[in-house]
Amino acid sequence: MDRSQKESLIVELQNSLKTAKTVIVAHQDGLTVAESTELRDKMRESDSAYKIVKNRLAVRALKGTKFEVLSKLFLGPTAIAFSEDMVAPAKVAHAFSKENPKLTIIGGCHDGNELTLDEINNLANLPSLDELRGKIVGILSSPGRNIACILQASAVKIANVFKACLLYTSDAADE
Repeated sequence: MDRSQKESLIVELQNSLKTAKTVIVAHQDGLTVAESTELRDKMRESDSAYKIVKNRLAVRALKGTKFEVLSKLFLGPTAIAFSEDMVAPAKVAHAFSKENPKLTIIGGCHDGNELTLDEINNLANLPSLDELRGKIVGILSSPGRNIACILQASAVKIANVFKACLLYTSDAADE
């Protein structure tokens, strides 16, 4: 890779990091090409990116971004996962590292705030934004649904009372 290719890679990575909300840094010691491809595909499915970049180039790309605090993590065979979604890269990387011990999460950052491994695990266990929206809609719609059920049940009960009264009065009239 010549100097101009390196410069364009740095600029491309910086542009991607400007829109990213979360970056996860991991050691990927011994991942095969097939395993890396599988991880990249899973990241793409969740609108995230996974890149293996030389440490020097990654540190240069991080310079001047809100993720510059991660520069100290780029030692050894590292890779980065990033996305505009706060949870997606942590969720995918965490799930993949459980399946494949060759990937070890070593740190991360969300909007300039460095994340501990516990915080990354907590992020990975959060429901997705769509799941949270669904839960909120369910919570907001349940009182209305409950009221409709109560009103409907009351009408049925009232009708049954009227029916019983009619039956009782017609039976009393027959006697």
